[in-house]
Amino acid sequence: MLFSPLAQAASAGELDLTYTIPGFIAVTLFLAAYALVMAEEKLHMRKSKPVLVAAGLIWALIGWTYMRSGLPNAAEEAFSDTLLEYSELLLFLLVAMTYINAMEERRVFDKLRAWLVETGFSYRSLFWITGILAFWISTIANNLTTAMLMCAVVLKVAEGDKRFINICCINIVVAANAGGAFSPFGDITTLMVWQAKLVEFQEFFKLLGPSLVNYLVPAVVMSLFIKNRKPAALEEDIWLKRGARRIVFLFLVTIVISVLCHTMLHLPPALGMMTGLGFLQFFGYYLRQSLPRSLERKRTRYSQRGDWRKLEALGSVVPFDVFTRVARSEWDTLLFFYGVVMSVGGLGFMGYLSLLSETLYAGWDPVWANIVLGMISAVVDNIPVMFAVISMEPDMSLGNWLLITLTAGVGGSLLSVGSAAGVALMGQARGIYTFAGHMRWAPVIALGYAASVVAHMLINAESFAIFH
Repeated sequence: MLFSPLAQAASAGELDLTYTIPGFIAVTLFLAAYALVMAEEKLHMRKSKPVLVAAGLIWALIGWTYMRSGLPNAAEEAFSDTLLEYSELLLFLLVAMTYINAMEERRVFDKLRAWLVETGFSYRSLFWITGILAFWISTIANNLTTAMLMCAVVLKVAEGDKRFINICCINIVVAANAGGAFSPFGDITTLMVWQAKLVEFQEFFKLLGPSLVNYLVPAVVMSLFIKNRKPAALEEDIWLKRGARRIVFLFLVTIVISVLCHTMLHLPPALGMMTGLGFLQFFGYYLRQSLPRSLERKRTRYSQRGDWRKLEALGSVVPFDVFTRVARSEWDTLLFFYGVVMSVGGLGFMGYLSLLSETLYAGWDPVWANIVLGMISAVVDNIPVMFAVISMEPDMSLGNWLLITLTAGVGGSLLSVGSAAGVALMGQARGIYTFAGHMRWAPVIALGYAASVVAHMLINAESFAIFH
């Protein structure tokens, strides 16, 4: 097995450590770390802590074993390669999170929430609007931010109606996960597949139809159980901070540059994203330098109007700072990602991914393997699942690479703990959106999961004959 093409593709090291004491200790460490990750809600311990420690100990075991075998350089090179792979993704995600935080600070999302609250939609309309917005916004913002934004709207409008809030939260989680599955920017897993050059940028959009099916099937069923009444109207006066629209524009420009870097120059997308961060820094400098003049103009205008409320609000204006936005990035997620990538990379170097590849993709049809892995991602985070598949590099068609991208993305919707969006909403709507409340709708969500797989196999049948 060690010399098979699949084993070589899985980047196993020069020594097969799968049936050795260091190998067994490494697997035990990873499983123990992951058990702590899954118990995050009970233990109230950030999920990055155990995987960071596990990654360090696994590579220490590898280094010690290779030193004893007289091959220290091999372990060092393998670690460096895995670290480089993580670094590219880290820079990409860091810039994306910084832009999202900058838009949040400029009140872009607050303005959207206020508009939805003030318009006075019926409960059924609100159910569909929050779901559809979650689906589309998650294509460029991460599903965690998108889900929390839409949940804030529902909690504000339907205060006290626990049944409606629960069903809306389920709909938002499903929509956010489905929306991220067909966009290279929508989820960490899709970004990983794109960075690995397994699927081209434009090819991801083949999953739009299946992703819509995944969202619409459970949404249609759940909407039938919503009483079509109107909540009490609420008034909330929110105005955008200076530069908000220009930051949104810069984010779109940054995405375009990163795509062009990858497709035309064959350079990592992280290069385009870091260039975009430079644009944001320049714009932040302009906002700080021009702030006194802007405040003076607004004071004069509001004084002439007699708008004392807005005049008073000018006293709380603080200068825009890019690095404050960087600091507010989801560092626990980024560090968790490091721990997972390095741990799985270490297990792969020991030979375990080649063993898993041989078992799953040589023993099973790739379609069934990908469907099962998607269901596993409802329990195990989809990041290690996808990283393991990418590290294996099984010989699959484009259709199957798109299939694992779809299933790993939407499989987390099957349980409330299966995705970052679900876990976040259980905290945000504590006691209302619960694990048991989500489980009641699991059969309908599973129907959407199965329907999306069938839709992909029918709509993109020709892609199963294309091998990259």
